[in-house]
Amino acid sequence: MNEPVPTPTAPLDAPTVSVTLLGRDHAGVTARLFEAFAAHDVEVIDVEQIVLRGRLVLAVLLTVPADRVGFEQSLGRVAEELGMELDLAYGQGDNRGRRRGRSHVTVLGAPLLPSAFAGVTAQIAAAGGNIDRIVRMARYPVTAIDLDVSGADPEELRRALAQEAARQGVDVAVQPLGIHQHAQRLVVMDVDSTLIQGEVIEMIAAHAGCEAEVARVTAAAMRGELDFAASLEQRVALLEGVDASALDQVYESIQLAPGARTMIRTLKRLGYRFALVSGGFSQVIDKLAADLGIDYWAANTLEVVDGRLTGRVTGPVVDRAGKAAALRRFAEAAGISLANTVAIGDGANDLDMLAAAGLGIAFNAKPAVRDAADTSLSVPYLDAIVFLLGITREEVEAADAAFA
Repeated sequence: MNEPVPTPTAPLDAPTVSVTLLGRDHAGVTARLFEAFAAHDVEVIDVEQIVLRGRLVLAVLLTVPADRVGFEQSLGRVAEELGMELDLAYGQGDNRGRRRGRSHVTVLGAPLLPSAFAGVTAQIAAAGGNIDRIVRMARYPVTAIDLDVSGADPEELRRALAQEAARQGVDVAVQPLGIHQHAQRLVVMDVDSTLIQGEVIEMIAAHAGCEAEVARVTAAAMRGELDFAASLEQRVALLEGVDASALDQVYESIQLAPGARTMIRTLKRLGYRFALVSGGFSQVIDKLAADLGIDYWAANTLEVVDGRLTGRVTGPVVDRAGKAAALRRFAEAAGISLANTVAIGDGANDLDMLAAAGLGIAFNAKPAVRDAADTSLSVPYLDAIVFLLGITREEVEAADAAFA
């Protein structure tokens, strides 16, 4: 049996009136206006409100009352009483329905200049998109602005805005809008140069006196110039003979990326799951995961014999393909669809993982990775990720205060 579809009380094509108040914001404006509405036979269709630097814009769409004259007179008195400007516009039906191709566009800049915002919004218009709503997500450590866009194909819009972002020196993320946005998510992160600053293997190499040589091979591998598994074998061989106690010293010296703890803490409060996938080493990653409350992790394991590194790894190598496989494995274990996974990485060995995830984010990444990912962040603050997921800086701070 089909469930009956409810219909609005007022016909969809009923005469309507939009009422807009503009002026200095103060307590009780909305209540006072709706008290005036309550004295007339009207139905509320839509409400929008924004406050910027103490200036309020309050817009309400209503069905048209039988007594228009009395309605307008009572609203005029309210506007005069509040010291605000009043605008009335009569029309037919509801707001224009949002067109297909709905996208969530986030623009991040440090600073965010008018020319950059003009370029982004011009590209949205050129792609056939309409901006339905704009709201600020954060003022620091970056300025982040969210735009709800309809009428443009999300993939075409992403390509156009990626090029514009590069021209303007800002970051722009485009995500299709849909119910999946409200589902639980799994965030899978690379570790070296993403979650933490620097490369663990280079820190270990410093104890072996071969840091420069290892760094050279690492950089080539991250650019995609060398096969990761082969480069790992080459680099690890240089660590032969290093005392295993160096691994503990390396762990103690690790510095997280700015905002890492904030991002993890905030998203875990919302029920997100976290995973680490690393071409680095379990002797360090195990401790890091425990410290941060990470749910799942995978990394390579350095072979240790008689308290010293042998220059080999044991077990399967976590390489480019291994990272993507780990993402799928962790998503299955968490009961979360791939569409609701977020992958964050910076190097060529993260490309398969970024492609497999519902949202792939290149974080301070190499050019080839930025070009391939769904979106990229060039700011050094990992907590900027939360703005892409629809969480404002004010909400982060309020949650921290509540849990203090």
